[in-house]
Amino acid sequence: MKTLMSLGGNYFQMTVVKAAKRLGVHVIDVDYLENNPAHKYADEYYNISTLDREAVLNLAREKQIDGIISYASDVSASTAAYVAEKLSLPGNPWDTVDIMSHKDRFRPFLKEKGFRVPEFQIVETEEDVTRFFEQIQGEILLKPVHASGSKGVSKISCRDQIPEAFQDAKKYSQGLCLIAEQFIQRKNYQIAGDAFVSDGKIVFWGIANEHFNNNCNPLVPIGESFPAKLSEEMRNKARVEVQRALHELGYKNGAVNLDFMFDENGDVWIIELGPRNGGNLITDAIKEACGTDLAEYTVKAALGEDIGDLCDREMGRYIASYIWHAKKDGIYAGISYSEDFERHILRSDMFVKPGDQIYRFENGSFGLGAALLQFDSMDQMLDMMDSMDENYSICYQ
Repeated sequence: MKTLMSLGGNYFQMTVVKAAKRLGVHVIDVDYLENNPAHKYADEYYNISTLDREAVLNLAREKQIDGIISYASDVSASTAAYVAEKLSLPGNPWDTVDIMSHKDRFRPFLKEKGFRVPEFQIVETEEDVTRFFEQIQGEILLKPVHASGSKGVSKISCRDQIPEAFQDAKKYSQGLCLIAEQFIQRKNYQIAGDAFVSDGKIVFWGIANEHFNNNCNPLVPIGESFPAKLSEEMRNKARVEVQRALHELGYKNGAVNLDFMFDENGDVWIIELGPRNGGNLITDAIKEACGTDLAEYTVKAALGEDIGDLCDREMGRYIASYIWHAKKDGIYAGISYSEDFERHILRSDMFVKPGDQIYRFENGSFGLGAALLQFDSMDQMLDMMDSMDENYSICYQ
């Protein structure tokens, strides 16, 4: 029996632990939170910070693991790559993964390689942000360089917003610098999803429409709907651009979480290429939409097993992942659905219970629960996903 170390134990990371157990793998889960839910599905768990790469490396050596993954998390991806490199385990080069998971390295890399990149600047002070804002003379985005769940991301439209945006970004920056970027207006939906790479080539391309709620933080995704509403020409155009980026990065094997968009001219802008599977039940939604279990392939790739049968498959069902969320702070009492909506729910789990304090959905950590939804057509799916405030409501005490 092979042994796999999985970094992270939250709700979304349960998917890969369960997949590994289906494949007969011995799983060691590592996460600093003792009560994280993925722990209970693993054979062993250890309460170690996934950012402490030397502690993780020492445990990996002690346990003589055969593979290591960081599923649905950028922040521990560098640790997984570091351990894999040190122990000569399957994986991608540490430097490649580090570039992909740090915006202050990823944006300059894209620019150097000739990709479309917004004007950007690495910033450390409010004054740096102000100077960049005045230079751009338009809206900008301010982000931590290494954070997950859109934490600390703000759009700045006027100078008065800079102090609050700066403090929010610094709160999630882990002491690192920030990045300020020119805001680029997209055409239609932002595109998200997961691809899978084998021997440097994209062999699976699973893309979705990404949805936001303008009544909360309009920069934080609330869900992804499969398949993406794109022409074959646009799909291929984006795939060629992402494949070129992965080639330049030297990314050889494993899942890649995608975020890109098209502008008014139809040009592709790569937003993120995460060296891991997506969160928000993206892998689970893909499995429901086309039958391909990317979590199992992630386990196989991490253990050096054959994934030669992985290939593109048509998405024959209209499936969305969704994050239940609140538009205001308060004390949670429950959730209610509009007439006929419940028939669209395939699966739903709540992270909160009545009496819990809940918060306005400013970043991914404030999600109240997660669901997989099914629809009868593309039009129905997009109509309902874009008007979810009419389909359910959060009740307060």
